[in-house]
Amino acid sequence: MNYKVFIILFCFLVSCGTDDSPTNQQVPSDSKPTLTMQALTVAEGDQNKSVFVSLRLDKASSTTINVSLSTESRTAEADKDFIAIDDLQIVFSPGDVQEECQIQLLADDEAEPDEFFNLKINSIEGAEATVNEIAITIEDDDVDGEIFIPSEGYTTPTTYDGMNLTWSDEFDGTELDESIWTYEIGNGEWGWGNNELQFYRKENTLVTDGHMVIQAREQNFGGFNYTSSRLITRDKFEFTHGRVDIRALMPKGQGIWPALWMLGANLSEVGWPRCGEVDIMELLGHQPNIVHGTVHYADPNGNRILNTKTKTLSGADDFSDRFHVFSIVWKEDVIEWYVDDQKYHTVTKSILGTQNPYPFNDPFFFIVNVAVGGQWPGSPDGSTIFPQNMIIDYIRVFQEE
Repeated sequence: MNYKVFIILFCFLVSCGTDDSPTNQQVPSDSKPTLTMQALTVAEGDQNKSVFVSLRLDKASSTTINVSLSTESRTAEADKDFIAIDDLQIVFSPGDVQEECQIQLLADDEAEPDEFFNLKINSIEGAEATVNEIAITIEDDDVDGEIFIPSEGYTTPTTYDGMNLTWSDEFDGTELDESIWTYEIGNGEWGWGNNELQFYRKENTLVTDGHMVIQAREQNFGGFNYTSSRLITRDKFEFTHGRVDIRALMPKGQGIWPALWMLGANLSEVGWPRCGEVDIMELLGHQPNIVHGTVHYADPNGNRILNTKTKTLSGADDFSDRFHVFSIVWKEDVIEWYVDDQKYHTVTKSILGTQNPYPFNDPFFFIVNVAVGGQWPGSPDGSTIFPQNMIIDYIRVFQEE
């Protein structure tokens, strides 16, 4: 063989056998994809429904991957809260990186603590799992106990001489009108400024039979031992001056604190108490026959001042026995408080002190809530019965023609 030809052939063979380019490297056979699943939390709802748990691979595989899944009852029970699955086969075809596991949840109307069950991997072929099981939590959204709405109680008219009905919520239908109301969620800052003990949730509000019900429950949620609801009309309905009528039935019990009130719409700009606060009605649950009518405002230095009076029912009656109407008549430089059209408190600009800024001629918005615990009522004790319901029949605003 020609010497030069031999050298060229030798170099060619060596070059072909030692190509180190990454594109030609083979993936080791033991480098398997990794499978992940994420825990899931879902509201129970009023009807049976399906939820989907995503199974994801961190990379595609050139071979089929098989996963066997089953559910395991924990505080949530199979065939009561969810439909059990046993040895459900999930198949990843070559190149696929995500599949879904469908699970059927069963709704009920029983108020109960949040519950959970587990989704477990029985076996897996062709991949490795980061976790072998996850929890699926079912958040309860049912009102606790039968809601009794009495027919007895005081009522007020839908018309007044010289005034028009300019805004109202009669709570018709089956859901809260969220074009009017916004749910405030959580425990706020330092328990909404009062060291309150509840976590406010949307699920504690019910609209039924022409009434809105806010229910305070002894229920563990979000790190707190009680739940309730707090609703506002901020940025949706704000007004200045007029007559307000709220027909409502109050809850009661140590540590229960319902309120129907208003804050100045400039809260974000000036803060509290400079924005002003009008408490149309507050009640301490251990004094269920007494309501408070109050204003909070600021002195020139921003320090809080309040002016308040109470109305006490006579005899053995309390505000949880039947409906009462809590009203204010709000005019330029004056506010009057009424229970069942009986006036019990008046404040004027001069009474509050002409040296103090007077915020009560500016727009305000509504707040309705049932707090649990706090600096004023104290905490619930062994005498407190849960759940407790504040039931509102209507809220009406009348203004001069």
